This record gives sequence, C-alpha cells and structure tokens, in this order.
Amino acid sequence: MRFDGYYFKHENGSKTIAFIIGKAAGSRFIQVVTDEKAYWFDGYGKCRFSDKGALIDIGGIKGCISYGQLTPIKYDIMGPFKYFPMECRHGIISMRHELCGRVSVGGEEINLDGGLGYIEKDSGISFPKSYLWLQCNFVQNCSVSLSVADIPFYGLRFRGCICVIHYKGREYRLATYLGVRILRCSSKEIILQQGKELLIVNISPRKGHDLPAPQRGRMSRFINECLACPVRIRFYSEGERVFDFSSERASFEVQS
Repeated sequence: MRFDGYYFKHENGSKTIAFIIGKAAGSRFIQVVTDEKAYWFDGYGKCRFSDKGALIDIGGIKGCISYGQLTPIKYDIMGPFKYFPMECRHGIISMRHELCGRVSVGGEEINLDGGLGYIEKDSGISFPKSYLWLQCNFVQNCSVSLSVADIPFYGLRFRGCICVIHYKGREYRLATYLGVRILRCSSKEIILQQGKELLIVNISPRKGHDLPAPQRGRMSRFINECLACPVRIRFYSEGERVFDFSSERASFEVQS
C-alpha cells in the first residue's frame, strides 16, 4: 500500500492554518492544523484545492482562499533520486505565494489577506524513520524549505538532505546529490555547507500537535508538528552574508 498527500500552508503573520489532503490505504482524509488545535476528517467534504486557491467546507470549518502567482522551484527537489524507488518521495509545488481570503475555525475567523502560502507534496510507503523538516516564509521576500532524513536505499541507509532557499527571486539549493555536508543536525541547530555556501539554522523547539502520518501505506504513526516555531536563519555565499532573518512562525517537525 502507498500514500499520497499534499500540504497547503497559509499564514498571516500572527496565525497559521495548514491543510493536509491525502489518501492512504484506499481512504481519503483531510487534516486541519492551526496554532491551537489539529482536526482529522474522513473524506474531503466539500473542500476543493488547486493552484488557484482553496474552498473549505468540512466539519464546520469554512472558508475561501485565493492564491497569487506560485513560486515553483527550478527542478525536482529529489534531483537524480527521482529516478529510483524511494520510501518517501518529496515535492515542492510553491515556495511562496500571496493569499487573499478568510477561514472560520471553531468560531474564530482567520483573515489571510496579504498573507503568504506554501505548497508541497509527499508520496510513497512511509515517512522516514527519523527526520527533521522545517519551512519558513520570511516577510523579506525569502522562503526556506529544509529536510534532513534517514534514507533507506537498496539495503543501505544514509542521512540525506534537501534544502531550497528562495531569496529575492533567486534560488539556492543545498542537497546530498550536490555534495552538501551536514556539519550539525539537532532539534536546536542545523549547519550545512556546500562549497562556498553556508547555512546556519537556530531553532527554539516548541511542542506542537500530534498528527497521524504514513507507515507502510497506513496512517498508523504519529508525528509532532509545530506551526509557530521561533527560528533564526543565516545564509552565506562566497564568504559574504546573504541574509540573517528571524521568525516566530516556522513550521517544524523532528522525529528521532
């Protein structure tokens, strides 16, 4: 059995709401994650998601969100690994896009006008046994998506890394298939070096929500995701600082 899922994140600077649309073991589901609570629904209800926006109507959660122009990455985040069978296959659909709309959850209306969105997808059999995932949209025209995971590959295991930085219209990529070195990786600090590029991520982990996640094609495992994790990210290229930004609203998962 296999799973397929899409992750739609929306934030307005003070609130975040994410929708996980998936199918596993032949059944469809939607998970709704906010700062305060996580919800699980069997089926898709009257919800509709596309590259233009989202119409939400399920379990008393209602809203309509329009997306501005998406920001796709230059090529598949899996690089050459896209040609091999993988336990989990990752994809990034949009690093950032503008939002317009509102969503009502538990009697609270979340105004997303002028906010920022992010879209990714996953498919395969299981999430990695251990991994770290972080995503953050900064207001300074900068977005970062980063994952470090324990990867099974033809009877062997290795620690793989995929990271995309989109800053002022330019894409930077650090990845195992490009020769990245993982100098440090913990729930509080990640340091990556690739040639003359250096990425330093400082994290202040917070307890998030326990969410069902895929294991051998079934949503039988639980992972913990926080939608409002404080981070500081510094990026250097050719010995010069490209940026040094902080945020209180990074999405963060760590499983060990």
